[in-house]
Amino acid sequence: MKIISYNVNGIRSALSKGFLEWLQATNADVVCLQEIKCCDDKIDKAIFHNLGYEVHWHPAVKKGYSGVAILSKVQPKKVEVGCGMEVYDNEGRVLRIDFDGFSVLNVYMPSGSSGDERQGFKMKWLADFHHYANKLKTELPGLVICGDYNICHQPIDIHNPKSNANSSGFLPEERDWFSKFLATGFTDTFRHFNQEPHNYTWWSYRAGARGKNLGWRIDYLLATDNLKDKLKRAAILPEAKHSDHCPVMLELEH
Repeated sequence: MKIISYNVNGIRSALSKGFLEWLQATNADVVCLQEIKCCDDKIDKAIFHNLGYEVHWHPAVKKGYSGVAILSKVQPKKVEVGCGMEVYDNEGRVLRIDFDGFSVLNVYMPSGSSGDERQGFKMKWLADFHHYANKLKTELPGLVICGDYNICHQPIDIHNPKSNANSSGFLPEERDWFSKFLATGFTDTFRHFNQEPHNYTWWSYRAGARGKNLGWRIDYLLATDNLKDKLKRAAILPEAKHSDHCPVMLELEH
């Protein structure tokens, strides 16, 4: 099973840049989208149905903001919209589909870059999500948590760790959260296969950062450790340019 996670920074914008043709060419089984910025009545889902995908949509209450979606060629046993915490569900941050043997949880984690208030919101989210995900892990046979985490875990994951030491997304407390989260029984699937530097998933639109590969790795596919022997391949797909992010991919034996 091929699973892709992609922060599209507005699904309608991505569609105007050839996203649909790219989606058809990738032929992924499950595609998790973040920051769709679109209510489900503002897009013709037939364009996805025509490619063989079921469409599951969880927009934010606020129009043109946040939101997640999952496209799946495999019919799930169950679809769970939201995480049951209204403050996060109003922002359209969590969507899950369950299959036989494992589940895929699509997450768009908050950014704290706009100021102290949102950074505080982000830290509260991280604490709440930690408890939520670990409870899920005990209830489900296997779990892949994919999405935009808005955190670079280690210096290898960011182009300039020294100058970004006090930047939201690379703060010591965020990185510490990530380490502790992995230690509860999750594998960073990309790093499971690839220990090379200069692999990023997001680039600023400023100063030609993408062309110079001055990026951050903030998009992840984490899998519970009991799925480790089913991991076949993981990759970052930087040639896809429909967003300021690029997709990340995991192939899982199923």
